[in-house]
Amino acid sequence: MAQKKISFRQKNPTLCPVCSYEFYREEMLTGGGRLIAGDLTDELRRKFERNEKFGKVYPLAYLVVICPKCLYASYPMDFNEITIEEIEKIRTSTQSRIDSIKKFFGGMSFENNRNLTSGAASFLLSVDCYTYRDRKVAPTFKKAISSIRAAWLFDDLFNEINNPTYKKISDFFYWKAYGFYHQALKLVQTGGELMDGVGNLGPDYDKNWGYNGLLYMCAILTVKIGSKEPLLERRINNFEVTKRYLSKLFGSGKTSKSKPGPLVDMIRDLYTKINEMLDQWYQEMGERERLE
Repeated sequence: MAQKKISFRQKNPTLCPVCSYEFYREEMLTGGGRLIAGDLTDELRRKFERNEKFGKVYPLAYLVVICPKCLYASYPMDFNEITIEEIEKIRTSTQSRIDSIKKFFGGMSFENNRNLTSGAASFLLSVDCYTYRDRKVAPTFKKAISSIRAAWLFDDLFNEINNPTYKKISDFFYWKAYGFYHQALKLVQTGGELMDGVGNLGPDYDKNWGYNGLLYMCAILTVKIGSKEPLLERRINNFEVTKRYLSKLFGSGKTSKSKPGPLVDMIRDLYTKINEMLDQWYQEMGERERLE
């Protein structure tokens, strides 16, 4: 049985603002049972089950618009909203993007329909291109979201292909996401970047968890990635800061429209985990000081 279509090409061409190449954007079709929603992970990722009609579908693979020629990558809302200065920076880095795709994926072409591999690569390119974008498009937020999505899809690739390179890339982007999410939180608190420039904060494509989700992602990545910080004092400080954020926002433990039940439950579990880890580290610090 032939596999049914999961995407389509737009009728009108898109003109790349960086290199003036024309291409036809691919978008995922919705409905018709293409997506069978599964569990929500502790990283706010919605898992989707394989189905007989359409096979395994990765909605994230279609979110980033990429010029097949110069590999300029952007979320749709920012693709054409770009300054001359930004264009010049992205244009001069074209060869670097081409080389990185060749290094990790060989002869990949973004003229072809998206799959898991090109979907993962799209977020790698997105992180690179948003490095050159102005604060008005909230580039730090976009790099945080793109990094966690890259980490997810490269981990999926590793699980399907068992190539250790993809596991290393996934781990790299988890570290990137950890850093970018904390940077984004500081910027929104100081007005350095505005959340209005982000659109859907995700982190997955199907639900915008907003500011609460931003705080939660900072916390879960602190537990999963920040716990690997080699300096005990710095590790403790990072956890204490995260604990204060969570305590202030979710201390009441009440569910509301802005704080839906599943997120409150997950944050409560995370808060308990952070306390347990802090207790252990303070004990280790006390033992170390006693021996000294």
